[in-house]
Amino acid sequence: MDKVLIVEDEFAISQVLKAYLQKVNFQTEQAYNGSDAIKKFHEFNPNLVLLDIMLPGKSGWEILKEIRQINTCPVIMLTALGEVNYRLEGLNEGADDYITKPFIAEEVVARVKAVLRRTQGDKAPKRKFGSLEINLQSHDVHVNNQEIDLTPRDLSVLMFLAEHPNKTFTRDQLIEQVWGWEYDGSDRAVDLAIKRLRKSLQNWPAEDGEIKTLRGLGYQLSVKKS
Repeated sequence: MDKVLIVEDEFAISQVLKAYLQKVNFQTEQAYNGSDAIKKFHEFNPNLVLLDIMLPGKSGWEILKEIRQINTCPVIMLTALGEVNYRLEGLNEGADDYITKPFIAEEVVARVKAVLRRTQGDKAPKRKFGSLEINLQSHDVHVNNQEIDLTPRDLSVLMFLAEHPNKTFTRDQLIEQVWGWEYDGSDRAVDLAIKRLRKSLQNWPAEDGEIKTLRGLGYQLSVKKS
């Protein structure tokens, strides 16, 4: 069952979208402000995001940029702004589609289905490193064809590293890219996430790759170059 995160501050509109999407068997989660949207994104791991532009806390543009830094999840922008320049800005920033209010709920559902068909086809992004396979679209991780259960945060760390294999990132860079600039906790969170990932991936053969620590530099997903 595909999951859709609805980020819309107008409660009535959010409820209508939820009802219509659930009617055709989508699983939904709702966020009503920009600050809550990223938190829900990490927790819910949606297959698609319906994202309003005018939001309290953070704008839709800010949320879209944060999502694109860590994930290729398709995003459909929702806005009352109908000017062409706003549509172009959204698409240039990485949005997959754009719907102007007022809209018909059935049309939104149809556009959601169309975007998912387009993004989940043969070109659905996958990363494969020996027996480790990471599907960046469905958020599935397998080792030796066995699915690995990861927390949302650990999954986000692994997906980010998988999109940049053999590239080293400092703790601060990983916090910025995965936890977000608003995070004010200890950078030990990165070390703990890496430790959990190594334990989860213990059956991934060393000859295929590893999450490597480069002392004084940071971490990287070290893999054989194909």
